[in-house]
Amino acid sequence: MFRALSLYSAYFLQFLKRQLEYRADFVVSIIVNIISTASGLLFIFLLMDGQVVQSLNGWDRNEVLFIYGFSLIPMAIFAILAPNLYRFGDKYIIEGQFDRVLLRPLSTLPQVLFETFNLESVGNLIVGIITIAYASHELQLSLGFLDILWGAVAGISGGIILLSVFIFLASLSFHFEDRLGIAPPVYNLITFSRYPLPIFNKFLQFILSWVIPFAFIGFYPATHFLGHPEFLTLCYLTPLVAIATLSVAIAAWEFGASRYSSTGS
Repeated sequence: MFRALSLYSAYFLQFLKRQLEYRADFVVSIIVNIISTASGLLFIFLLMDGQVVQSLNGWDRNEVLFIYGFSLIPMAIFAILAPNLYRFGDKYIIEGQFDRVLLRPLSTLPQVLFETFNLESVGNLIVGIITIAYASHELQLSLGFLDILWGAVAGISGGIILLSVFIFLASLSFHFEDRLGIAPPVYNLITFSRYPLPIFNKFLQFILSWVIPFAFIGFYPATHFLGHPEFLTLCYLTPLVAIATLSVAIAAWEFGASRYSSTGS
């Protein structure tokens, strides 16, 4: 295990060295990511300015901002690790690059995840932390050590949930050769994780809780801080949901990889 960790760390360090060869471009890309991510917050400020809309189904602006900011932490983890998942079918299956992965004496999934990174997405993390700090101040929340610990556990769990969903979707490419796949429409559903779940209809609430569990990315774990006891049971299920989704994703990946046949080219 330690040998594998050292090898995957080497993957990351090698990629980081390549990125830092063009430091100005790297910094600019992070700034652009921060601006792009922060622009999404403008919608909340403009919509809930106290004159047009004061609350969304009982959730005030600062609570919505807190949930939005919290959801950006797992999103950053996911976005950094997931670029190869998004175009897995095109790059690895149709172009045959998965053959190269199979030649190495390492597990295939970590290789795919660690071959490239989207380090610019650290901007999501920066914006998320700043948004949480601002919303916490406005809500007069006092965050102790256990709160910060829960935030870290829930943030990592949310990142695992996102990765697991897209690992599962990528595994379908082993069975159906499709350049685009079904990842883009599912990716768009991530937007719903940034808002209070009760503002959506019951059907969508069910989908986001138990089919594609994006509600466990931002909304449910954030209720730990916001004082809505009716959601606390589901809130603390977040790490278990992460374990369950990751287990399903790995099983689907291993099954798909076992059925893989080369392009023959």
